[in-house]
Amino acid sequence: MVQVPRGTRDFIPDEMHKRRYLEHNMAKTFTSFGFGEIQTPTFENLELFTAKSGESIINELYTFTDKGGRELALRPELTAPVIRCYVERLQMEPKPLKLFYFGNCYRYDRPQKGRYREFQQAGCEIIGVDTCESSAELLTLAYTLLKNTGLTNIQLNIGNLTIISAIFKKFHLLKDDQKILLPLIDKSQFDDLKIALRDCNIPKNDVERLIHLLQTSDLNEIRSFIADIPEAKKELDTMEMTLDLLQNAFHMKEYTIKLSIVRGLDYYNGLVFEIDAPILGAEKQLCGGGSYELVPLFGGAKVPTSGFAIGFDRTLLALEEEGFIFPPLELDVFIIPVNQDMVATSVQIAQELRSHDISVDFDQLRRGIGKSLKYADARHAKKVIIVGPKELEKKAVTLRDMKTGNQESIPLTEIYSRFSKI
Repeated sequence: MVQVPRGTRDFIPDEMHKRRYLEHNMAKTFTSFGFGEIQTPTFENLELFTAKSGESIINELYTFTDKGGRELALRPELTAPVIRCYVERLQMEPKPLKLFYFGNCYRYDRPQKGRYREFQQAGCEIIGVDTCESSAELLTLAYTLLKNTGLTNIQLNIGNLTIISAIFKKFHLLKDDQKILLPLIDKSQFDDLKIALRDCNIPKNDVERLIHLLQTSDLNEIRSFIADIPEAKKELDTMEMTLDLLQNAFHMKEYTIKLSIVRGLDYYNGLVFEIDAPILGAEKQLCGGGSYELVPLFGGAKVPTSGFAIGFDRTLLALEEEGFIFPPLELDVFIIPVNQDMVATSVQIAQELRSHDISVDFDQLRRGIGKSLKYADARHAKKVIIVGPKELEKKAVTLRDMKTGNQESIPLTEIYSRFSKI
């Protein structure tokens, strides 16, 4: 038996219903913030992802050479394709551009709970604006988007790579040093980080202070540490204005300052953030984003950009772990023709109802009324119409409410008016 490839999944109707429900919910929030949807190809030229993606992503790429000798890759993420599309087609559009998307991505990773080789991402990009209010709105959108799905326990953590970079410059840390330090910071491996910092000839007292800085959420302590670093001070001023707007204008107070956030992609700078769902344990991150520079890399004029990506599959898993009850995949009407002579009328009724956006199916197995009612119940049908010869002689049908079990005879002419209220 041929099975689904490792790290991929099939989604049967009930599962797809949950996914479409979540997509619709997220899309509604995106559009309420003034975003428009965009879609890009599943595969792109390989160089799009090797230009500035992190080494870990490059090592996980699914690549192939097509019959024309072109080197291509299945997309591992969606930010680079969206920016490529902007450079190619949208540079002359009025700014800011606010774009959102859903799409499958591919990475050759070790499959585990909440992590797959084919996975869906949701996300957005804002192009052409770099203000405190745009940053505050982006943070609010990310948090609101996940809260609106029904999640009850999520944590928004906010960091800043410009501040971290300025601190690195103060201690004259080379890029090779940073390649060692950043993964340790990202994974909060502070004991190993202490050793690595000492190996970089950072004084012991400064090592202790830096480790503390990466773990504190106190802005006053952060300001004290960077008092002699002008670039970091300026960035912190901007960050505090953003946080003030976040709290007092957007009424968003559920966040924590966390300077140890180091985004996995090499093109992030400035404000960065993550949203976690603690119920998922080690694989708890649902969302990551911030400001970045990619447009010039792909041939466009320099323009401020920011955005975030959400792990769609992991969000769905978090909802299930929290016990969220999705609305069932329901059928408005199931029609049961009592015999073969009733089939044509049943089909006509079905078609009339379908033309009014009412979901309808009818029995095609001639299994009898009892078994057909059980099938209708399994399909979560709200109502059942039984088309029998005696009722049809009176130009009527039997209508059954599947929730209450009540039945009544209704004229054929009243069918649509009854179901227009569903």
